Amino acid sequence: MASTAASSTDAASGGRAAGPPGPGTAPTRLRRTPTWAWALPPVLVLALGFLYPLALVVRQSFTPESLDEGGASLAPYTEVLASTAFREALTTTVRLAVGATVGCLVLGFALALVIAFVPFPGGKAVARFIDVFLSFPSFLITLALLFLYGSVGMANGAWTGVTGAAEGPFHFLTTPWGVLLAEITYFTPFVMRPLLAAFSQLDTAQLEVASSLGAGPLRTVRQVILPEALPALASGGSLVLVLCLNEFGIVLFTGAKGVTTLPMLVYSKAILESDYPAACVVAVVNIVLSVGLYGLYRVVSRRAGA
Repeated sequence: MASTAASSTDAASGGRAAGPPGPGTAPTRLRRTPTWAWALPPVLVLALGFLYPLALVVRQSFTPESLDEGGASLAPYTEVLASTAFREALTTTVRLAVGATVGCLVLGFALALVIAFVPFPGGKAVARFIDVFLSFPSFLITLALLFLYGSVGMANGAWTGVTGAAEGPFHFLTTPWGVLLAEITYFTPFVMRPLLAAFSQLDTAQLEVASSLGAGPLRTVRQVILPEALPALASGGSLVLVLCLNEFGIVLFTGAKGVTTLPMLVYSKAILESDYPAACVVAVVNIVLSVGLYGLYRVVSRRAGA
């Protein structure tokens, strides 16, 4: 009887083993799919949507208009890099980017200190609004500044209404200072966001100890808060520098006269002059600068733990 039962059990188990695979074997088939196969769809999308157009831009930058039958030449680079317009655009771009970055660091640090350590009604709402502000397009901030300080803006309108003058005194938006103001206004929250995150992790016991030892507010900020904020400042400043280097909408919407940055030079060469090789050369230079600064930003962010 025992042997009969054992044989029946073996037959039953053997029947299950020989039968078709159950639902539990589906993950096994999925695991047999090569890992590289899952990377193909995103790689193809990246190649077709970004790398291929970028390759065309690089190729066009080595193709002068004089070469009708194709071929590569360094003539476009030699001509563009030696031009006064390119050197002035590069200088203007670097000056605006560095100036805006410094302004954002100073203003962002001061505002973040107030929001994080000075209790006032609506402080949490202001901190949340910063996250929303990051999603705003840059031209929207520039448009708001035009409504305030433009030639027919509110400030000039109030001035002419009170004094009876033909026009108001506020015309700085069409100068490099107007571009700088717009960039600082728009990009300051990009510095404040990592600063607020760093301040939220600061041990308040350190502030209490500094206060009990007689340290004033400025000394506490300099010796306790600032060292903790340096990684966040470096990370936010690197990001702002990259973004300002490639900013196009703010310069375009302010209508600043004589302010030509590298993105504006690309627009001018491609759209206004139809000089596509020169536009591609400027674009390639801008890409190289941006990638280099982005690499710096990633290094700083990694060291800062961002």
